[in-house]
Amino acid sequence: MAICDVILPCRDEAPALRDLLSRMPEGFSPIVVDNGSTDGTSDVAASLGARVVSEPRPGYGAAVHAGLLAATAEFVAVMDGDGSMDPAALIGLLDAVRDGRADLAVGRRRPTAKGVWPWHARAGNAAVLWWLRGRIDLPVRDIAPMRVSRREAMLELGVEDRRFGYPVELLQRAANQGWRFAELDITYAPRAEGTRSKVSGSLSGTVRTARDFARVLS
Repeated sequence: MAICDVILPCRDEAPALRDLLSRMPEGFSPIVVDNGSTDGTSDVAASLGARVVSEPRPGYGAAVHAGLLAATAEFVAVMDGDGSMDPAALIGLLDAVRDGRADLAVGRRRPTAKGVWPWHARAGNAAVLWWLRGRIDLPVRDIAPMRVSRREAMLELGVEDRRFGYPVELLQRAANQGWRFAELDITYAPRAEGTRSKVSGSLSGTVRTARDFARVLS
């Protein structure tokens, strides 16, 4: 029986899934949310034993929300499906929530190599967090790229954004409702070969994401 369901929003992440899913810790059940892939992501995920959910509406938030609705475990995690994060880090995040030390445990990315986190993506991340800390009491230094919480509490938080503004709205709502945060360092490695970031892979992708952030912050 799964201790924690792991939501993996995916769009054309088939090359990453074989290695990523094989490294999922015991007790963590992956839910691959296929957000319009054309590379056989769903077929690869299903062949490796993952639950597969199809979400045709484009957007990170849409994929995450579909995964939340499909999840059944008490605890739920969210992480990228591109192979850049080590699923073993989920163990420490889950412990922080399950032990009652936090309502939301999040990972803070620590790049393992030069160029893993492009300057434009890093700058955008820092600007958003600077703005949030000036507005609300937010004790984190990254935009929750990997996170663990209780499923029902996350649904009750009522995050509405269905695009890339989702994690920013999530942090705002959680802080405003008095959630306790725990932030742990996680390794941030190069993406799996054959995949491409929809956010940091290009300056235009970062700008598009910044617009989604701005819409949520306004």
